[in-house]
Order: sequence, then structure tokens, then C-alpha cells
Amino acid sequence: MKAKSIINFLTFLLIITHTGCFAKDKANKAFEPVSNAETSENVANYNYPGSSSGNFDNSLKTNLQSDRYGETPEDSILCVRNLSLYTEFYRQSNFKNAYGPWQKALEICPKASQNLYIHGAALLKHRHNKETDPIKRDALVDSLMWLYDKRIKHFGREGFVLGRKGVDMFMLRPEKTKEIFDLTNTSIESEEHQSRADVLVVNMQTGVSLAQAGIKDEIDVFNIYERAIDIIDYNLKHSPEDAEIFERTKSQVESLFRPYFTCDVLVKVFEPRFEDDPECPDLLTQITTMLDEADGTDRELFYKATRNLHQVQPTASSAFLMGRLESNQNNYRNAVDYFNEAIALYKEKENVDQELYRVYMLKSEIEYRQLRRYVQARNSAREAAKIKPDNGRPYILIGEMYATTAKDCGDDDFTERVAYWAAVDKFIQAQNIDSDPDIVERANQLINAYSQYFPDKETIFFHGYEEGDTYLVECWINKTTRVRAR
Repeated sequence: MKAKSIINFLTFLLIITHTGCFAKDKANKAFEPVSNAETSENVANYNYPGSSSGNFDNSLKTNLQSDRYGETPEDSILCVRNLSLYTEFYRQSNFKNAYGPWQKALEICPKASQNLYIHGAALLKHRHNKETDPIKRDALVDSLMWLYDKRIKHFGREGFVLGRKGVDMFMLRPEKTKEIFDLTNTSIESEEHQSRADVLVVNMQTGVSLAQAGIKDEIDVFNIYERAIDIIDYNLKHSPEDAEIFERTKSQVESLFRPYFTCDVLVKVFEPRFEDDPECPDLLTQITTMLDEADGTDRELFYKATRNLHQVQPTASSAFLMGRLESNQNNYRNAVDYFNEAIALYKEKENVDQELYRVYMLKSEIEYRQLRRYVQARNSAREAAKIKPDNGRPYILIGEMYATTAKDCGDDDFTERVAYWAAVDKFIQAQNIDSDPDIVERANQLINAYSQYFPDKETIFFHGYEEGDTYLVECWINKTTRVRAR
């Protein structure tokens, strides 16, 4: 008779409380980490005995035997009563009055629902916020850490829960750097791409702190950073609804890593990887991209990685880059070969005028200044001028070629000076077509400088010419110009 009365009473309690058992963990944001990342967690449904079936009696008997709601029928009455009380207060954000019945429910029936732990974390943090006694505040932190362990014991999800524990410890006991790092690290290893944004930030921040304390090294920090960025990029791609959170997280992680983003660190990290797999396109792309961003294009590793990447996946851009690198190492013939390859590959694409112009100009500079291939250098500059007909730079470059070779193209005081006419013609052409003040100024400087090398009137007259006559400058220049005196 007594058992039947208990069952009837429990059934009554279940009916009147069943609809009040769903809520959001609103107070879970009471302590947000510095990352400002989302920390809320959906609250699980309470599956009270009998709530999923019309047969309350049979369900109750099964649950009573399973001890989910307490070890005895009397415990079950207290369990359901306290669950109902604290839940109703919690829904009303009355955390003060929710705390007592929540404690009682946790004590009597810790397996009743995962919400006991989700809500409980919020209640403990709220209580910690209100408490002024440092000893009691510390005890509340102990209780919170214990609660997370208890949740893992009864409901699993260890990786996720350790992440929440680590974030809360970071906010409440930031001096526990190593413990916080280990908690968040274990969480990330378990959750992988499902890791929460704030867990990634806390893990990065504590990793940097450990490096500053000499416990971890630069390579450790890089590995922490690399893993975080991989997870963030994955979520940016696959979880657009969380894009704002992960964009903010990425910015914070990159900011924390910035002091370690140096050429020395990157070389230290990537050299062993390169030696292990020197033809992996993804690795080679990562090496070249990161070293370029760190102004490390002068490093031997950058050269090797770029060369191998071009061999594995040749593109116009990689051919151009190899040309620059070979030029930097004074391998000018190799540089020109790569520039020619880049030109051929760019011509297969559309909307690459800027790239083609740049390649032609660099190729012309090397052919002129380093290889003394003046005809080829002029041809390259002319191709650049075709792409940008209103740009004076190619004409200035051609004029400088003419001026440089003036003496080589003559055999007396007159013919050694005639090439300066052709040079000045090009400087005037540059001045006339380009509105860039820097180009105009440079052209004027060159006109004034090289006009002084024109032959004088006596020399012109002696060779049978007058000012204004046309004259063919021979040699490799082969240009018709106008006779002028200095």
C-alpha cells in the first residue's frame, strides 16, 4: 500500500512538472573567456520516469530499480520534487533560490539528467560572482571543477567537458597555466574539428604563457597555432552560421602567435618537414606562403620549396617567383629562362596584363644590366610598352640602354655621341605619354643629363651635318633621329 501511494504521488509530480524541464543554459555566459567566444550549451531534456509513455507505473518501477532517480522510492520523491523546484527557479533566472534544491537533487540523484551539470555550472559561477569572501569563492571554484569531473563520470563526453572545465579554470584560476593548457589540449585532441572557439583561444594563450616561462619552445607554440588555425578554417568553411565567432577567434589566435611568426621559427619548424617530404604540394605551399609573409624569401628553404613546388605544380606565378629567386642569387640566365616560362604560362590566361607587364620589365632589366643583351632587352621593354602604352617606364629603360652603349656604337668624337640623340628621344617620349609626376621628373633629369653629351656645333659641321637634319644611328640601335648640338 505504501509503495502504491508513493507511485501515485510520483506520477502526480511528473505530470505537473514535465513541461517545465526545457531551458537554455543562459547563465553559462557568466564567465566568458578573453576570446569572447560562444560558450553556451544546449540543455538536455529531462527524461523523467514515465514521461515517454502512458504507462507510468511500469516506467516508474523500471527507473526506481535503475536508481537513476535515487536508491529508494522516498529518494525518488525528493529527487523529482527538487528537480522541479530548481528548474522552475532556473527558468525564472532566480539562481539564488534555485541553488538549494539543485544541490539536493545532485546529492540524491546525480544520474537523473545531464542538465544538473549544465545548469549547475551556471549556478556555481553565478554564486561565485556574488560572493565576496575569498575563501568561499575558492571553495565554489573547487565545487565547479568537481562538478565537471562528476559530469564526465555519469554522462561522458570527456573531450567536450574538459574544454568547458579548462575555459572556466582560465577565468577563475588563471595562475594554473599548465593545468589549463593540459585540459584544453586534451579537449582539442578529442574534439578535433568540433572544438569550441573559446577552448582554442585559451589553449593558445596558455601555450604562449608556457613558452614565455621556458616550459615550451617556439616549435611547440607553432604546432599549437597550426592546429588551431586548421580547426578554425574548417569551421569557417563548414559552419557558416558560426563564421563571426571563428573569424574573431582566428584574429585572436594570430595575434597571440605574431611574436613567434619569424623566419627563424618557420625555418626551424619546416626544415625537418621538408626533408621528410620534399615534394608534398600542400607542405611546399605552406612553406612558401608563410615565409613570404614573414619576409623570409631570402632563406634557402624558401628557394628550395619554391623550386620543388614549381617542379611539382608549375604555374605562371611559380615560374615568375623562381625567376626572382634566381636573379637574387645572381643566376641571371636561369632567371631569364624562368621569366620566359612565366610569360608563356601567363599568355594562356586572361586578365593578367599587370603580371605580364611586370615580368617583361624585370626580364628587360636583367637582359640589359646584367647580361648586356641589348636587342633582347629592348624587345622585352617594347612588349611591356604594348601592354601599358601610357606608361613611360619602358621608354626610359630603352633610352638608358641607348645612352649606356653610345660610345660602343661609334669610332670618333662624333659617332660616339649620336646615340644620345636616340636616348633623349625616348626620354621625351616617356615624358609625353605618362602623367605620373615621378616619371615626368625622372625623364626631365635624364634629358638634361644626356643632352650635355650631344656633339657641339663645330663637330656637327665638320662631319657635314646641320642641326635639324635626320640621322640614322646605326649599331644595334638602328634608329633615325634628329641632329642636335649641345
